[in-house]
Amino acid sequence: MDFLISSAYAQAGAPATSPYQPLIMMVIFIAIFYFLLIRPQMKRAKEHRAMVSQLAKGDEVLTNGGIAGRIEDVGEAFVTLEIANGVRIKVQKHAVGNVLPKGTLKDI
Repeated sequence: MDFLISSAYAQAGAPATSPYQPLIMMVIFIAIFYFLLIRPQMKRAKEHRAMVSQLAKGDEVLTNGGIAGRIEDVGEAFVTLEIANGVRIKVQKHAVGNVLPKGTLKDI
């Protein structure tokens, strides 16, 4: 019956590897994640904080919700935007996504 089932033989042992190899791979993965994901996000957050701290009356801005307006008043945590003639809304400072170039909003 041996001609239907082949015999199993033990294989040669694997070459010895360094016990630090998994640790080295973890360090490499952490470095890759830091440079590709964490560092760029920290840079964008720092730039956004700087932009929010420099908001001033008369700046034309675009909020994260897509509302464009001119800043009428800057408070501690909120800014008042004029989005149309006589229409003012109050939004959080951190909801401001971009500062637009002067003259972008001509009809306000």
